[in-house]
Amino acid sequence: MQNKNLISIVIPVYNEEKLIKKLLIKVNSIKNIKKEVIVVNDGSSDNTLDTLKNNCSKLYDLLINYKKNRGKGYACRMGLRKASGTIIIIQDADLEYNPKNYSRLINPILQNKTNVVYGSRVLKGGKRVRPKTISFKIRILANHFLTFLSNILNNQNLTDAHTCYKVFKKSTYNKIKLKEDGFNFCPEMTTKFSKINEKILEVPIDYFGRTIEEGKKIQFFDGFRAINCLIKYRFKTPK
Repeated sequence: MQNKNLISIVIPVYNEEKLIKKLLIKVNSIKNIKKEVIVVNDGSSDNTLDTLKNNCSKLYDLLINYKKNRGKGYACRMGLRKASGTIIIIQDADLEYNPKNYSRLINPILQNKTNVVYGSRVLKGGKRVRPKTISFKIRILANHFLTFLSNILNNQNLTDAHTCYKVFKKSTYNKIKLKEDGFNFCPEMTTKFSKINEKILEVPIDYFGRTIEEGKKIQFFDGFRAINCLIKYRFKTPK
């Protein structure tokens, strides 16, 4: 049963023993919304699970754990199954995204302007810290290209289709069926929301990027997988 005034925050976690407590403290510092925090430990091989159980148990409402690493998409789906709020926020565990942006993200939905909101790392209005490494610059260019392709295929006008911050009504999410286990969860969601004629609204967010050396999980070949995913689900039926 959904709780009308509740915001469900779903946090997929993989090997974030150093950051997960800091992230959960930031999430819990947001006092102006009624929320439930659902953490999904995606088969972490470090001490993430011990940290969650022994040092963070008062900072979340539900911990979902499984031994095998299945990918971000799988972790998000497991968390979404348990979410009881009317609005869902997907929150990465790596501190790249600032929970202080929650009100900005949910307000368009509360104001009945849309059913789906993405937090854009491109729109003006957010604080941005980006590493100056070549690999990070390549990731930025790749994101621009994938967003451009997504817009063409899905008739959207997004600036940042592959952002972590995806916020939506639970009732809207229930209209689609997601299947992807890995990072393709993102383009699959955008495509399937588009196929049920949901117009996605963007708001500017803060972003503090990190490199692969600092623990960033997404890899070069994930971009090619995203292209395949966009094409596959755009022309595949049913929705």
